[in-house]
Amino acid sequence: MDIRELQGYASFFMTIFLVIMLYGYIIYLYRSEKRGDRDYEKYGNIALDDEVTSTPVEDKPASQRE
Repeated sequence: MDIRELQGYASFFMTIFLVIMLYGYIIYLYRSEKRGDRDYEKYGNIALDDEVTSTPVEDKPASQRE
């Protein structure tokens, strides 16, 4: 087994690993939105509504405010 074969196997397994991580992250986002932990639609609208006078997406609890 030379270095080219080793690089081929490494790139194949790295691709599989990254695909699994991507699907895991997508499932995590989907589940957290279904539970009501976060509303990612609001975060997606940050780029569209980007003014100083816009309302915040989430309000910080009083204990975290400075």
